[in-house]
Amino acid sequence: MRHSIHGKMLVVLSCFIVIILVACSSDEESGGSGGDANTVEFWHPMTDTSGEAVEKVIEEFEKQNSDIKIDATYVANQGEGQNEKLLTAIAGGNPPDVAYFDRFEVAAWAAQGSLEPLTELAEQDGISQDNYYDFAWEEANYEDDLYAIPTTTDSRLLFYNKDHFEEVGLDPDSPPSTIEELEEAAEKLTIKEGNRFERIGFIPWYGQGWFYGWGWSFGGDFYDPETGEVTADDPKNVEALEWMTEFGQEYGVEDIAGFTDSQGSGAMDPFVSGQLSMKIDGNFGVASLEKFAPDLNYGVAPIPTPTGDNFTTWSGGWSVVMPKGAENQEAAWEFLKFFGSEEGQRIFSETSRDFSVIESVNDSLEYTDDPIFAEFINILPESNSRPVMTEGSLYWNSLADAVEAATRGNGTPQENLEKVTQQVTDALGE
Repeated sequence: MRHSIHGKMLVVLSCFIVIILVACSSDEESGGSGGDANTVEFWHPMTDTSGEAVEKVIEEFEKQNSDIKIDATYVANQGEGQNEKLLTAIAGGNPPDVAYFDRFEVAAWAAQGSLEPLTELAEQDGISQDNYYDFAWEEANYEDDLYAIPTTTDSRLLFYNKDHFEEVGLDPDSPPSTIEELEEAAEKLTIKEGNRFERIGFIPWYGQGWFYGWGWSFGGDFYDPETGEVTADDPKNVEALEWMTEFGQEYGVEDIAGFTDSQGSGAMDPFVSGQLSMKIDGNFGVASLEKFAPDLNYGVAPIPTPTGDNFTTWSGGWSVVMPKGAENQEAAWEFLKFFGSEEGQRIFSETSRDFSVIESVNDSLEYTDDPIFAEFINILPESNSRPVMTEGSLYWNSLADAVEAATRGNGTPQENLEKVTQQVTDALGE
């Protein structure tokens, strides 16, 4: 009898050991997420209010999906051109299940096989371009496949100091709408002693005055997605750079550089301190003004164009993606889907004050009731995204170099933009 009991105990013990070994093996195969197959590892770079917004989205998602846990990890410098840690994780076969990702980089990462395609999953759940602003959806796709779910966006406008306008006899309720009016206002607003600016009316390339914005405002284009043709030297783009170059010559590009080099951000922003009367900035600049200059009397308006109509802007923003090799793809998709839904977007934007990529969400948050935010929201349907291509970062940097060269007299605008076209075209062909 004693031997029989011992035998049974050995059998039970053996079974218990087998169960433990199987459990450990399963944990290793699932990437070590605490042994829970429904834990989604999520990397993001959000801090402050945006970080709080991420936490609230996760909290609501977990409440509605009690069988899925989101393991969120802050990963610094995960943004434009700075995703080394994520790329290393993908290459090593140990990526997170979901990453918060700059849409500008989606095409390049998709082309190198670093992101999981989401097309079939989106089609199954009825997620399409109809849900989002066109420019945001376009940035999330590459070669007819969806690789990201858009989340936030922004836009850029002309900020102007109303008190400065009144001081020099300009109508504070009638900001410049044409390039000619912009030049006239800048001249009246500028105060210069010798080579030193006490106040400068406007600097085309300052703040968010990137060349993409000016090219589109002048009616130019940068890329034909149908043919793959790079068109940095589009005649209207050349016209825009010629104007910027002439502006620099008129006010002294070295004097302008001396002025901008002495400035900073936050409380040291020259628009905040009253040393700059007009600038191009995004809706994200409003928070800085509320913090550092809450009593500043300013307005915003569309970026001027040569004709005073056909106003446009450009927008960037973030998305959520599934890195290549993600282990828990089914649960990861549920989180991606929720984050990009109307509900997820509303939760995020209520806290972060970022604009959503879904028009109905922006309407529900009453952004259009605010006279400043309304202008940023109203321009979104006319916005552009930077070209969806594998060499987007090269294009961006090359355009910045072209502006720097042309405004400083190193080559003509035509020559510098032709050089950009050739550089990017060659890179795309490699």
